[in-house]
Amino acid sequence: MTYSQPLENHLVSHLPRGVEKLQLSHFRSYETFNLSLDLTPVVLTGPNGVGKTNLLEAISFLIPGRGLRRARLSEIKKQGSQEPWSLSYHLKDGEGDLQIGTGQDPESPTSERRLTKINGEKAKNQSILAEWVSMVWLTPQMDRLFLDGPSERRRFLDRLVYGFDPTHASRLSRYEKALRERNLLLRQGRYDSHWLEGLEDILVNEGMAITVSRREVVGQLISVLKSQDHSFPQADLSLEGNLETLLQTHSSLEVEEEMRKVLRQNRDQDRLTGRTSLGAHRSDLFVVYPDKNQAASLCSTGEQKALLLSIVMASARLLSARTGAIPLLLLDEVVAHLDKGRRTALFEAILQLKMQVWLTGTDVSLFEELQGDAQFFGLGE
Repeated sequence: MTYSQPLENHLVSHLPRGVEKLQLSHFRSYETFNLSLDLTPVVLTGPNGVGKTNLLEAISFLIPGRGLRRARLSEIKKQGSQEPWSLSYHLKDGEGDLQIGTGQDPESPTSERRLTKINGEKAKNQSILAEWVSMVWLTPQMDRLFLDGPSERRRFLDRLVYGFDPTHASRLSRYEKALRERNLLLRQGRYDSHWLEGLEDILVNEGMAITVSRREVVGQLISVLKSQDHSFPQADLSLEGNLETLLQTHSSLEVEEEMRKVLRQNRDQDRLTGRTSLGAHRSDLFVVYPDKNQAASLCSTGEQKALLLSIVMASARLLSARTGAIPLLLLDEVVAHLDKGRRTALFEAILQLKMQVWLTGTDVSLFEELQGDAQFFGLGE
């Protein structure tokens, strides 16, 4: 499915959707923890260290990947616990219910592959989660997104794409596996040429599909950003890389043929450098602050935070407009960095999203404008 149509053309589901129950076992600071919810925004408050971000991390495991902290599974288990960690969720999906469970495999507790069950049935892999839940989050650790390397921005963008193309996660997995195997074969110096060609075919086919999905979502984000409330800056986005450059002047079929040729020609060079020089893994999300015509990486810390929040809210609007997977938005400690005007604008935007939004903060008074429209939970009290 493509998403090149205007946002207004997508049907918006007004049926309630979100997490109704959350159960944690041996997870981070929690031995056990149960939370029952309605489907309005969720506000978690309390002092630092009481486990607010741990709860957001638990929610983040509803989509493929390693969660918002990108932790190894062995690092997540409660310290001193002998039992594997597990998470259980009861979700409302319109008029239906959905039960999802995920965590360490009890039969292989040292494995870094998590077990996932949908309505009691064991899933082949965690990629299937993207068909049920879509999510975007903003954490303090992401404040350096525009200063860090391209891999962090690709990861950020790919999480957004999961929500619009459920096959994106499995494509990335196949692409990255083929990329690792090609690099390993080249380093070894001895390889079967047919095997290598097969790996390069995967890089071409999956790489093109990945790039097309990324470009479509970036295009949608640009449209939403232009129509967003001016309380937040209108970030200007572009996807840049060697594949994107080729696609500007060549058809997809021509780019695929060029990729095969370049991958074949660059084998000796790639063996020496230890990396593949062409492909979807070379893309970067480039962000400009148009009011100053300045790259986000050169903006002030406050401007970078506002630009990032603007992109995240645009992504949330896109997620709330689609009728497929259940959309969720996680905002960790974000309001403390906003003045009152921008906090008001953020809360108004959240209530317009028609989706379950999770927010954390140390000071409950900063959320007073959400009283009556959100559910509040004080932790550590």
